[in-house]
Amino acid sequence: MRYELRITEIFYSLQGETRTVGWPTVFVRLTGCPLRCRYCDTAYAFQGGERMACDTILDKVGAYSPRFVTVTGGEPLAQPAVLPLLQALCDRGYEVSLETSGALSTEGVDPRVSVVLDLKTPGSGESSRNLNTNLDRLRRGDQVKFVITSVGDYEWAREAVEKYDLAARCDVLFSPVHEGLEARTLADWVLRDRLPVRFQIQLHKVLWGDARGR
Repeated sequence: MRYELRITEIFYSLQGETRTVGWPTVFVRLTGCPLRCRYCDTAYAFQGGERMACDTILDKVGAYSPRFVTVTGGEPLAQPAVLPLLQALCDRGYEVSLETSGALSTEGVDPRVSVVLDLKTPGSGESSRNLNTNLDRLRRGDQVKFVITSVGDYEWAREAVEKYDLAARCDVLFSPVHEGLEARTLADWVLRDRLPVRFQIQLHKVLWGDARGR
């Protein structure tokens, strides 16, 4: 495979979020993102990176003999060549997830991939960029993530879960923004309202803080 992608880093760590939290995972972080969320913790991936051939990426991933592979960013879908990369990873038998902002179309993503769609709340400053047609493509194996910064975000997310019947269609994840909203506060809201969502915190931040490659 001769196509190339711009890669910020490839590393092996514990999955800090989603339904596979805690599992050893290889992360392939692509460079570039059209969004500028107020709380972004990977701004170092906005530019730079290294152009890398698909076969080189696959070799680096395979060196860890992983079960799980997460393709993230930045915004992976900003590079069209990510689609054949996802297919190639699935063809090699990995359990593959794609972390995407939801501002770019997920059409064409291999159906074997678990799409983790980060539906942007108003507190991100980028909620107007949500591409709601992506919600029409959600499958049972996909996941929708909300990063909550305030009670206003929480109410917005709660209404979105109900409006689009998300909990009946896929896993729904609620996360407090790191070092912003107190995790216990969000947990109490979820329990109070008996929401059918998975509360999560960023395990990697608990273990290693903001260290890159962890």
